[in-house]
Amino acid sequence: MNTERTQSRKGEKRERRVFPSFEFPIFRFSLLNLCLSVFVCGSSLLLQAQQGQNPSPMVEHTRAHPRLERQTPPGRREALELGTLFLPETLKRKGTVPLLIFFHGGAWLPEVAAARNRMAVISVQVGAGSGVYARAFADAARFPKLLAEAEAKAGVKFHPVILGGWSAGCGAIREILKQPENYARVDRVLAIDGIHTGYVGGKPGPQESQLETENLEIWLQYARDAIAGRKRLVITHSEIFPGTFASTTETADYILGQLAVKRCAVAKWGPMQTQQLSEVRQGRFLLIGYAGNSAPDHVDQLHSLPDYLKWLR
Repeated sequence: MNTERTQSRKGEKRERRVFPSFEFPIFRFSLLNLCLSVFVCGSSLLLQAQQGQNPSPMVEHTRAHPRLERQTPPGRREALELGTLFLPETLKRKGTVPLLIFFHGGAWLPEVAAARNRMAVISVQVGAGSGVYARAFADAARFPKLLAEAEAKAGVKFHPVILGGWSAGCGAIREILKQPENYARVDRVLAIDGIHTGYVGGKPGPQESQLETENLEIWLQYARDAIAGRKRLVITHSEIFPGTFASTTETADYILGQLAVKRCAVAKWGPMQTQQLSEVRQGRFLLIGYAGNSAPDHVDQLHSLPDYLKWLR
């Protein structure tokens, strides 16, 4: 900062402070230029922050993320029109046999879970995205045909029938349950961190987001039947915020709100060293909320499948 001398009308000498520009050999920046640069840069960062985040960019290293050992359990496998039927070697085939139909879990992991819980399993893997799984069962006749084919090849009658899905696989469950005949045949449902829907207007916020509820109605119906003791339903969710569509936390909150049921806050370890934060138990309905906003947290829940199946008994 410099000063310059001035003289008043009365002849008094005064000093006035002068704020000079910053001068460099090539560039000359005034204080105003600098402020404008900061404003533009900040606006750019704000716009970037408002863009969608799918998948979650978070990476978490604090908690261990153990994984099931990849195995090939002994038993009989039958290729089906859609998926693969696995009958564990230790499975008793007298009378009726419990059947798990699991979507989006690969092949070996559902088989390991089924063998540990002494049930047959059909593993179905058709692609990525819940829409792919929903379209796979858009034909109302496909699910009963799948069951009939599996029973014919196994030579047994399946009961109870359990539908399970992780992530995008829950789209198949939603589509199957929309058909009354299928709904009646399914006794138990396991939805692992995968109940999603869209946002009204296509984006969240600015505060409490408005959800498109059409895809949630069948889950509500099944939850009411579970509370009444007619079905059994287990739902789990993480804290992952996809940004481009409603999170499993938001859909769980909507379902609980419609049921007029409140969460209980808890803090304890869950399967595969997951950290449980909340739970709801009403009748035969169970909803569990877990900590975590990263991909490993999402996968933790898939590897908890053997434990979750015990909750459906």
